[in-house]
Amino acid sequence: MKKQILIFSIVTLFFCSCNKNISTENQTALGKNIPHPKPPKTNAPPRILFIGNSQTEYFVSAPIMFEEFCRANNQRMNVDQLITIGASLQKVYNTNKTEANQNFSNKDKDGNYYDYVVVQEATDIALSELENYKANVQMIIEKIHQNSPDVAVYIYQGIPPVPYTDSDYMKYRNKMRKNDISVMGFIKNAGLLRVGDAVKDAYDGKNGYKYLVGNKDNLRYGKHTLHLLNDGGFIQSILLYATIFNKKPMIPKKLLLITGTGYFDSMRKQEVAKAISNPEALKEIAFNNR
Repeated sequence: MKKQILIFSIVTLFFCSCNKNISTENQTALGKNIPHPKPPKTNAPPRILFIGNSQTEYFVSAPIMFEEFCRANNQRMNVDQLITIGASLQKVYNTNKTEANQNFSNKDKDGNYYDYVVVQEATDIALSELENYKANVQMIIEKIHQNSPDVAVYIYQGIPPVPYTDSDYMKYRNKMRKNDISVMGFIKNAGLLRVGDAVKDAYDGKNGYKYLVGNKDNLRYGKHTLHLLNDGGFIQSILLYATIFNKKPMIPKKLLLITGTGYFDSMRKQEVAKAISNPEALKEIAFNNR
């Protein structure tokens, strides 16, 4: 009888342990245990590097808009970028090798030239080529670690490459999110920039936001590749600000935003109240995904 009780106890302990691990994995997948990386200590204004492709900068620019938010909120920040449209991280590096190698060799007195880096992989690789995704991110981070060993790394959580109304949207979203978290997990001092989650919440109508304006998607546009528009770039930039500083930014009256999606349209300073459909709702959505 004692032997049976002992066996039962061991089996129970085994299943409890397994359930605990499964529960932990599920919580991480849901975003409940996603870590926030710690930036290195510095006496000078911190420096951030954006490295990616057209999800980072196309119709609107994440580096420029983030810098505008920092300036408007008296947060000193130096902003660098290495961006190549339609490219994987490997190609981004190869295309910008001279500039990249210079950046990765620059020194700072505190021992870390970069304090933050946002790493955004090409959507097709982030979705379907996990091992290639890991290898590309590892290659970039190893180079950055040469002069920034303690940099806080943010893995960019991608957005599904299909419209929100597509039946595969959630399947792609879940797959990309899982891959992004997997990549984040094997990088030192890394966290997740939850762009995909924030955009999904906006599509879902959180905080009263409505993405359809005149029956057109106000978050993203594109015939073959969907790129962030003013509303999408706005939520992305506030999300990064809130993730790094753990607070909501004051929204400036004007930002550098796109005037349209035509060939001759460009970015210019525009009033946020007119160019962004619901700034307060987007700010709340972004803050809740930090």
